[in-house]
Parts: sequence; C-alpha cells; structure tokens
Amino acid sequence: MKFKSQIATLAGRTSQQLLKKFTSGGTSLPGKIAQRIDPDILKALGENYRVVIITGTNGKTVTTALTVNILKQAYDHVMTNNSGSNMLQGITSSFIEDSGKKSDKKIAVLEVDEASLRHITEHIKPEVILTTNIFRDQMDRYGEIYTTYDFILQGAAKAPNAILLQNGDAPIFASREVANPQIFFGFDNKDQSRDFLADNNTDGVICPNCEHVLHYHDITYSNLGDYFCPNCGVHRPELTYKVDHVDALTPESATFTIDGYQYEIPVAGLYNVYNALAAYSLGRYFGISQEDIAKGLQSAKRIFGRQEAINVDGHDLRINLIKNPVGLNQIIELTLLEKAPFTLITVLNDRPADGQDVSWIWDGNFEKLAQMDNIDTTFVAGIRVEDLTKRLMVAGFNTETLIKLDDPKAIVEAVKTAPTEKVYILATYTAMLNIRKELAESGYVKERMN
Repeated sequence: MKFKSQIATLAGRTSQQLLKKFTSGGTSLPGKIAQRIDPDILKALGENYRVVIITGTNGKTVTTALTVNILKQAYDHVMTNNSGSNMLQGITSSFIEDSGKKSDKKIAVLEVDEASLRHITEHIKPEVILTTNIFRDQMDRYGEIYTTYDFILQGAAKAPNAILLQNGDAPIFASREVANPQIFFGFDNKDQSRDFLADNNTDGVICPNCEHVLHYHDITYSNLGDYFCPNCGVHRPELTYKVDHVDALTPESATFTIDGYQYEIPVAGLYNVYNALAAYSLGRYFGISQEDIAKGLQSAKRIFGRQEAINVDGHDLRINLIKNPVGLNQIIELTLLEKAPFTLITVLNDRPADGQDVSWIWDGNFEKLAQMDNIDTTFVAGIRVEDLTKRLMVAGFNTETLIKLDDPKAIVEAVKTAPTEKVYILATYTAMLNIRKELAESGYVKERMN
C-alpha cells in the first residue's frame, strides 16, 4: 500500500475510534475523511479481498447477513458493512475498520445501494454481483425500474469479469444483453400447463423482446415467477439454483427445500425464502456444503427493522421496514400469518432517505389488514400521518378507532401500554431509525444497529 493510502487509512481508523468512544459510532465519516486524503483508498483497501456485492431493491440487508453467516462456516475472515451504510463512504469505512485484521483468505460481502454500484466498481472489482430483485422504489430518486437496472449494469460494465448472479424469476433481468457471465436462481416449477396473467397493477410484466404482456406458468409474488411470452417465445432462463418447494411459513420462520435438502430460517415470509436462496447460491458458488449452509441459515439473527423482535416491558414488539408497494405487501402477507391478538402501529415519513413520493401506499394492500379480526388497537404516526390515515380509511379501517401518535416517544409509550402482548410496527426508514433511537434511550436496544 502506498504511503498516501497508509495515511488515509490511519486517519480513517483514528476517526472511527474517536467516534466510537465519544458518540454512538460513525459509519460514513471515516470513509469520507480517508477519501479526502486519498481518492483511491478503496481500491488499495479492497485489493486483497475476494469481493461479493449484493444489490437490488428489496432484501439486500437480509441476504448479506445470511451470506456472511454461511461463508463463516468455512472461512475465518468474512468482512461486511453490517452497519447498513451501503454507499461509497460507508463501504470505505467498513474496509478501514477491517484493514488491521490479518488473514490469508479474506472475503468481503458488501451490501451496495443500486445507484451507488457504478461508483463502487470504479475502485474494486467484485468476483460476483448478486441482484435480489428490482421493484418500483423511491420514484423521486430511482425513477422507473429499468432506470434502476441501467444503474446496476453501468456498475457491472466496470467489472466485466464479475459474474452476475441474478433472480431468474424477475423478467427485467432478461431485458438487456450483458457482457458479464450470468447465473440465475429462482423457484422451481414443473407444471408448464398453467397459463395466466399477473395482477393488473403489477410492474415489469412486459416482454423484453416484443413488448407484449408476459404470461405465467407460476407466480410467487408480484412479477416473480415462471414467465413466458406467448407471442415471441421468450421465457424464464434456466435456473442453476432453485427452491424445490416451500414446506412451511409461520410468523416466526420459514422452512423450504433446495436441491432435495430442507432448510429453515428464523425469519418469516416468502420474500425471505428468496433471500435465503440468494445466500444459498453464493454459498454453493464458494463451495460451501449443504450441511454448512443449513447451519449458517439456521443460526442467523434477526436484523434491525427486518422482523426485529424486541421485548418492551413484556410486550413482544416486531419492527418491519416498509419502503415500496411490493415490500409492503409482503410484510402484510407476513402479518396475516399472525393468529394472536396484536396492536398495529404504522408510521409514514417522507424524508429524502424514505423517498418523498408517498403515493406508493395506495398500491399497498391495506385492505387485507383491515379484514383481520385480531387487530386489537391501531395507531398511526409520522410526517405524512394524514395521508396514511386517509389510505387506511379507504382500506376499510374505522377512522374513529385510528389513534394518532405525535412522535417516537409517544410510539414507544404506546408499545409499553399496549393492550396486547404482541405489537407490530410498520415504519418507513427514518421513522424506524427514530423509533429505535427512542428505544435505545429507554434501554430496550443498543443504539448501534449491527
């Protein structure tokens, strides 16, 4: 490492130590300081690692955590940016923190923001780029789904030798010719006799070749599934890694079979089976046995904001991040699995990190929640609480029983005094951070989210 890079690393590491000592920790500032000294610092730090990048709209954080857990079964040094800071400065900070650790075989598993991938691959050349999915998300920032995919392909083009490990059930990944080698994962479907369309308001169901509407032999959710075009013959690519079948879904876990071997993860929802399949695919790519993959998946911990379970004065609090219609609908499907009485708290913010266009809530199937008979009490909160209240009213909630909460402190107090043992919070990103900060100040969680 050249002298300039050494100085930059030292400056970044010193700032990290100071931030951890005097604050709750810093995830981006050390990287920013190091880059100011040496703009090529990330290239210098990353050259001794086998790098895996995980990107996509939904599931990046969980897939990254599951992959790290799997790889740790066979490798003694797996670095990741588990603070949740997934842009250039935060990733640089993660490499700085890891730079003092000695190992012959270093692997870096990085969660990377879709729009930031092209900036990361200017400096480090990943061995694999895994894309979980691409859905409509933060329209004010990303635009349409094909714009987001173009961002990802711009990043891949800067690392032409990187393998693109992609969700084969998503039609968008067949919409562009790419120079990189591609491998696909998805859900197996042996019944080719069925022929039906996705729901009317589903995005991304146009044939990438002839622009006719795609048909399906099977759909898992949204536009994901065994698709084909009856007009030109385009169809889902061959899958290298695939879920044979889902065996059980509960509010606590998911059990499923891949290549004849049954796995269980301690997080629920069909969308998390996709995340586990993605992590499994990376594990197999790196030569991890099915037995070790099972150990890695089963020992995974819940991650902040992703079905995070917190005990608040005897109440079983579950926090779920919501940020786009597809993700919201999957969280709703997960909530429908709950049989016990529960309190529901929904929080909608529109800060830049949330996305300032909140029209996506109208594509969320709140109607299904309104039909549940085991929701005891319903609270609403957030900067856009009026928009949220109107949406829930249209969905069928009784507006007279919707209780508005003013701030995170009031939200935590509502959890503490809830009439039910179980409490579900559905919150956008900055709302989730504010709630966790209040929970930390009250001693229920650690403030740093890793």
